[in-house]
Amino acid sequence: MSDLGAGFGYLMKGQRWVAHHGRWFGFGLLPGLVTLVMYAGALVGLGYGADDLVGWATPFADDWSSPWQGILRTGLTALVFVFGLFLAVITFTAVTLLVGQPFYESLSEEVDRSEGGDVPESGLPLWRELWISARDSVRILLRVALYGIILFACGFIPVVGQTVVPAIGFCVSGYFLAEELTAVALQRRGMVLRDRLVLLRGRRMLVLGFGVPLTLAFLVPFVAVFLMPGAVAGATLLARDLVDPDAAPDPGPGPSAADSGGAPAPRAWSA
Repeated sequence: MSDLGAGFGYLMKGQRWVAHHGRWFGFGLLPGLVTLVMYAGALVGLGYGADDLVGWATPFADDWSSPWQGILRTGLTALVFVFGLFLAVITFTAVTLLVGQPFYESLSEEVDRSEGGDVPESGLPLWRELWISARDSVRILLRVALYGIILFACGFIPVVGQTVVPAIGFCVSGYFLAEELTAVALQRRGMVLRDRLVLLRGRRMLVLGFGVPLTLAFLVPFVAVFLMPGAVAGATLLARDLVDPDAAPDPGPGPSAADSGGAPAPRAWSA
């Protein structure tokens, strides 16, 4: 259970880091603001066009009498908008990280520099970094979607579906959110997605302590914009400890080097 507190400690330390480095906080806000504007525009467009989309998709209801046509199409319109909002929430972080790749990589490097020791650099051109980030984000989203389908089905189990399943869902979301955020620092250290997942599995409770509270906060995209710079900073500190516990600073109630549990050696990126 101490690892849960240590993971939350990294999240708080990341927020404190950007609070004491105001220029980097403003720098890290830009990608989130750009993504928020894009998503807001898309949701407004969906709000205006959802009824037309539903009308096009349900021609069989054209001849239905009132009120059944209205009930069907109003309900489906609401479902379309809710589904769009759901997609916005679960993809916001991935898209923000993709849009802000150069920003967050620079922020992560500055965190490494301020903490001392080596400051790894990928050495790859920007287009290749973007390709790797996009590819890995799609793979993560597919994993999340698979777990989501399973958990959705389990949600129909009486009692368990209304208590245990939502808790597991937040844990799954938090775990993969932590993976996406630590990827900024771990990719610079030459770790491919498979090795990153192995590394995180070795410290599940630490990762959940970082990712689950952030997932709850990120349910509100506007809040996510302001927490994102600190989340990247905290994830960099977390990554430093996972890869090299002896070189990383103590985040407070953090784990000791003896508890770090066999981090795999970094490997070169592969396409």
